[in-house]
Amino acid sequence: MAYKIAVASSDGINVDLHFGAAKKLLIFAVADDGKFELEEKRELKEEEILAAENCSDSAKCKSGCGNGNGSGAGCGNGGASAKVEQISDVRAVVAAKIGFNVTKALEKKAIANFDVECPVQEALEKITKYFYSVDHHQRFGR
Repeated sequence: MAYKIAVASSDGINVDLHFGAAKKLLIFAVADDGKFELEEKRELKEEEILAAENCSDSAKCKSGCGNGNGSGAGCGNGGASAKVEQISDVRAVVAAKIGFNVTKALEKKAIANFDVECPVQEALEKITKYFYSVDHHQRFGR
């Protein structure tokens, strides 16, 4: 099963950015055999993030961000949701740090998340090996 992994990296070599600080993410395509290659550098659309972060009007929250009940709950998390929406086609996100609100937004989309600080190559090798084991019903670590 082919899939994509998003990586927060400032230099393309190390996983060294917090998810919230990333202005772009490296998107790696992973083939069925577990081999991966850089597919794109995805710029995160700032206007969508800013619009979601500035959602404080309860009427707007009903239709835009938040939990939809008009209480305003969750409106401060709009930026996290907007960023996650832009990478909803990936299976996993790798960053040096992923905050609580982003983690929850990723979980809602069934996107795995990994907080690591290591070389991109190492992170991708380990994660693709893990997903290969899961997809093929094997014990991890064999």
